[in-house]
Amino acid sequence: MSGAASRVFENLWGPGADYDRLAWEPFREGVQIFPLYGDRANGAAAALLRYRAGARVPRHQHSDWEQILVLLGSQADETAEYFEGTLVLNRPESTHSVRSPRGCVVLAIWSGPVQLLDGPAQG
Repeated sequence: MSGAASRVFENLWGPGADYDRLAWEPFREGVQIFPLYGDRANGAAAALLRYRAGARVPRHQHSDWEQILVLLGSQADETAEYFEGTLVLNRPESTHSVRSPRGCVVLAIWSGPVQLLDGPAQG
């Protein structure tokens, strides 16, 4: 979108949400990404992530804040399982792995780069 001051994404949450209309890209096995802005490797970024039931993201460390809003389904880490409508704030330098027992779509906002600690580098 050259020249546009804003990007607008309607119906990303609730009864009118249609996640199949988005141009998803591979992220990890069983996980797709729809980038919204930024460069995940070097700084602030945001994206939608869509997990198939049982999909996982290996243990990783956050250099800065991570905000996760569960839009559909549930996502879990070592602490708990988080359901639709839950906002999770992960502190700088925190580490965790993520899985989705039932499948989910989340909005992820990263204030800084994320370092993979386990598994092959992807996405």
